Amino acid sequence: MDEEAKMPTCLLDLPWEDVLVPHILCYLPLQHLVSLQRVSKQFQSLIQVYLANCRTFNLSPIGPCIPKEAFCSMLKDNKVLQNLSLQNCSDWVTDQELLPVIGQNQHLQKVDMSGCAWLTRHSLVAVSLSCMHLQHLGLAHCEWVDSLSLRSLADHCGGLQSIDLTACRQLKDDAICYLAKKCLQLKSLSLAVNANVTDESVEEVAKNCRGLEQLDLTGCLRVRNQSIRTLAEYCPKLQSLKVNHCHNVTESSLDPLRKRNVVIDVEPPLQRALVLLQDVLGFAPFINLQI
Repeated sequence: MDEEAKMPTCLLDLPWEDVLVPHILCYLPLQHLVSLQRVSKQFQSLIQVYLANCRTFNLSPIGPCIPKEAFCSMLKDNKVLQNLSLQNCSDWVTDQELLPVIGQNQHLQKVDMSGCAWLTRHSLVAVSLSCMHLQHLGLAHCEWVDSLSLRSLADHCGGLQSIDLTACRQLKDDAICYLAKKCLQLKSLSLAVNANVTDESVEEVAKNCRGLEQLDLTGCLRVRNQSIRTLAEYCPKLQSLKVNHCHNVTESSLDPLRKRNVVIDVEPPLQRALVLLQDVLGFAPFINLQI
């Protein structure tokens, strides 16, 4: 009878930090945790304990629905974050909300600020100064990223393995070359949709980041064959290359990479011709490609 009396009769009766936080709440989506807070004061306290100890905080699924005050409240006690994603928070997140979180979480390894248009270079500088162990950084469509803030990142986060600089249009060759010389462990890099990027950047990346596996140059109109040949020579681990809309990159530089089974987002000329012919004729004529 005594043993039955000691049995937990409610979820909240289970040990919070030993059972609920590490073995149950960690599997619930963030939106469900937010809803649980409204059930009772006890559940609110439980969720706050979880949020203070969580390693990953991903706002992407519910970013537009979260008030900035709620974001600040949820992470006010957390000092152990390793993964922070702010995608879809572009409508409200500013330096004022983000800087305190960055300042007290020095173990962050992955930060995604893609599309956060209201942030400024101060947030990137804060990341570079506080997060020495940073490995992955998303800055796609953050047009506020400039040369000085990227240099600060390169100076302090030499272990960076991937960075997405898609449409960071303020950046020019000098900043990208500086990054390549400092962050030698880069495996994944996107410089897509930036008309300032030239062969100089690509060649510097190739010569310094020998372990590069993925490179996105989509829409880099000034990139030419010479830098692609350099990439093929210096980056034996390359697995994926995106050069769509790079009109000065031709098959003569891409063919050696195809022979190494590098995945390229542009079809060979003959293949493209067959696709166009099929669109016109409605069927694909048989052509012996082995001739």
